[in-house]
Amino acid sequence: MADSFVTLADLVKLNDQNLADIDVTDLLQGAPFLAALAAVIASNGTNHSYLKETAAPVVGFRAVNAGRFNSTDTDTKVEIALQILDASFTVDKALADAYAKGGAPAYLSRRGRRALRAAFAGAEAQLFYGTGADADGFVGMAQAATVDALADTDHVVNAGGATVGGASSVWAVHTADDDSGVCVVTGQDGQIKIDDSVVIKAQDGAGKSYPAYFTPIEGWLGLQVGSAYDMARIVNLTTEDGHGLDDDLLSQLVELFPSDKPPTMIVMNRRSRGQLQRSRTATTATGATAPMPKDYDGIPIICTDQLSKTEALVA
Repeated sequence: MADSFVTLADLVKLNDQNLADIDVTDLLQGAPFLAALAAVIASNGTNHSYLKETAAPVVGFRAVNAGRFNSTDTDTKVEIALQILDASFTVDKALADAYAKGGAPAYLSRRGRRALRAAFAGAEAQLFYGTGADADGFVGMAQAATVDALADTDHVVNAGGATVGGASSVWAVHTADDDSGVCVVTGQDGQIKIDDSVVIKAQDGAGKSYPAYFTPIEGWLGLQVGSAYDMARIVNLTTEDGHGLDDDLLSQLVELFPSDKPPTMIVMNRRSRGQLQRSRTATTATGATAPMPKDYDGIPIICTDQLSKTEALVA
């Protein structure tokens, strides 16, 4: 049975009368990594800080009647600035009022669901690619100095593909409810606020006015990486022969984690999952098609469309 954690769906509080029937857990299904990742509330409103141990105390044995010099550990303060996730939308009042299946309230609810679904998918892409996904968003996993180059051999496995603009990554992540691993951070007490829709004077592209409903949907989000050993990455996965995902690469990926903090999930896109399945089919004794992979050695596999098939090669 896979571990379960406090997630973003558990923390967010939707404050709205018009859209009160929205099921946040269902909306997060379009962002499966975000849905599975542990979530924490920011330590200070829209900023989050924590201490990370960066040096251990020197300890050891001593002889009778012989002392030891005192030694201490070292902590480094990590500070994260959260950014605003904005899913607000404006719709023509006449269009919403004329909606045949419940008028404006039903139409605004329908639009709200779509806006939130898109926002959560965008937030998941931000977790992976950071400002490479949205320049106004928070820093993401791929921007960490520990996983952005082939020289980072403690945290990076190279699949060796060479197709420019056609690469993918597979991530292994340790996330935990004790807030020590990779977590999504929510600001303002974990709230994503959906305020009441209000009628405003909107303008079209020519500057002419018309009445519209405006629905504000906003929340603060960020990424906590935790320890450098809480995530690792296979890079340069392509469609070239011998450079797709297989169990040998996953074995190397898991090997990068400390024995007392193994990954709690492995995240990949559909192409990588298909490559893994086909690699397993090729080694079956009867030649029967291998089942679609759901885990690696008991570690759940999460498949998401927010991991790109057109990444730049990592050098």
